[in-house]
Amino acid sequence: MTPEDLRAFEREVADMYERGLIKGPVHLSGGNEEQLIEIFAEVKGEDWIFSTWRSHYHALLAGIPSDRVMAEIIACHSMNLNFPEFRFFTSAIVGGILPIAVGVAYSGRKVWCFVGDMTARGGAFQEAGEFAYGNDLPIYFVVEDNNMSTNAPTNLAWGYQHGDRTNTDIYHYVRTYPHVGTGKFVRF
Repeated sequence: MTPEDLRAFEREVADMYERGLIKGPVHLSGGNEEQLIEIFAEVKGEDWIFSTWRSHYHALLAGIPSDRVMAEIIACHSMNLNFPEFRFFTSAIVGGILPIAVGVAYSGRKVWCFVGDMTARGGAFQEAGEFAYGNDLPIYFVVEDNNMSTNAPTNLAWGYQHGDRTNTDIYHYVRTYPHVGTGKFVRF
């Protein structure tokens, strides 16, 4: 999957949403294609992936067929993409996927857990990271830092730059789409 493939997929979702063909909320990615492709080059087929409500790219890079991902999005599951046969799970609850990811890692499975920068500043992330580090769990946290907490700058909300952790990878990017949908209202 190339950056262009990812962008084309999100553009198709955005177009369908704007035409009212997708009735549920969507959270689109954009601006982070290269970083994710690089990270997913390290993900193995037997690894488990946990993500947030903005997970279309993660699903595609995990090898889930694009037609299956699109079918779930059209069925209003954009924020809750779950494909057990691919060991791929998400949650629309901020930080909700963290204890599940840590629990799977505690069972000895290799886990990749993707969160946004605001989630990485919260208590659930700190607890998950401390438990994982203290128990030497096979989990790798990836913080996708666009310095936006919904629509407020994260650094402004917290008043400082986010630090790095030994088992955490943080990359920065500028998002392509606003927090919800494509910036246009859809009539239901």
